Amino acid sequence: MTATLYAYAFLDEFVLLYPVYALLFADTGLSVWQISSLFVLWSLTGVLLEIPSGAWADAVSRRLLLWLGPLLGGAGFALWVLFPSYWAFAAGFVLWGVRGALSSGALEALVYEELELLGAADRYARVTGRSHAAGQLAAMAAMGLAGPVFAAGGYPAVGAASVLACVLCAATATRFPEHRRPTGDGDGWAATLRSGLTDAHRDRSVRGALLLVPAVTAVWGALDEYTSLLVRDTGVTETAVPYYLMLIWAGVTAGSLLAGPAERLGRTGFAAVLTGSALALAVGAPAGTPAGIVLVALAFGGFQLATVLADVRLQHRIEGTGRATLTSVASLGTEVVTIGVYGVYGALGSEFEHGTVFALCAAPYLVTALAVARRRRTQ
Repeated sequence: MTATLYAYAFLDEFVLLYPVYALLFADTGLSVWQISSLFVLWSLTGVLLEIPSGAWADAVSRRLLLWLGPLLGGAGFALWVLFPSYWAFAAGFVLWGVRGALSSGALEALVYEELELLGAADRYARVTGRSHAAGQLAAMAAMGLAGPVFAAGGYPAVGAASVLACVLCAATATRFPEHRRPTGDGDGWAATLRSGLTDAHRDRSVRGALLLVPAVTAVWGALDEYTSLLVRDTGVTETAVPYYLMLIWAGVTAGSLLAGPAERLGRTGFAAVLTGSALALAVGAPAGTPAGIVLVALAFGGFQLATVLADVRLQHRIEGTGRATLTSVASLGTEVVTIGVYGVYGALGSEFEHGTVFALCAAPYLVTALAVARRRRTQ
């Protein structure tokens, strides 16, 4: 199963359109507000479908959703390059949002329960960390290949490569084992939703784990969209910007790979990771130098490590049949907080430099680290 998971994670992120789709929108004639509205539509699609899709994953085959999602995403990318226009882009973002919602919760639940069936649930942190690393390596590879492919064939070429990656991702998903038996009855979707939310309401440890996921995931995930602007402000040439972005993603990949050994850190160690990462971000981002970006890469690596560990803690605390539902609840919280961070960044970015805004965004992590440490002392 692990080989299938790593291949799925790689193909899921090996999308050559990612580095250039904003350029496609601009070259088609879209204004800044139109492009921004597409991002909002994308996020809202995820918000609206996150929990229902998680409940659906608990009621039907999770493998079904994992191969259906990439096909929808590929259809959206095809619309972008075949019919470049605002409404085609909007439809593509809706399909992309549906694709993300279908896999969110379903993938984590399937992997955890298959490992649990094998008596290897304790390997979940290491396995999921490596799958994240595979996806991050794919994203870096896509960044490196997008330029020459675009030079050779323009948007149609990168679009075709992206659709092919989605089709291969869907084909890979059919190889996932799935030994659980879906409910399959008419009330399955609603019943699993009620069951999952009831478990979260009754169990304090589950509630805490649910809240921890968006607390460590949302802020740095939103900041990632602005890293190119942060790097450019250091004074490096435009052509050098992608290489510094790859450095940051190398840090993120390292954080994923460290998830297995770091699972033994406990609450104190977890709080220390958040604190150290926040301080690295607060010092490195406003430095305005290439060396400062190295600290940002270290910070993002720590945040990614915390993100994986937060998911591991949640999976270990979930019992019963609502695993995908509760994982989707955590993802919904992440989406909502991420939208809020976009709004805060927009407001602060009009008054301060990017490095200053990045540094200010380190504060929530210090608060989260303090809350985690205090909870340990009170237990």
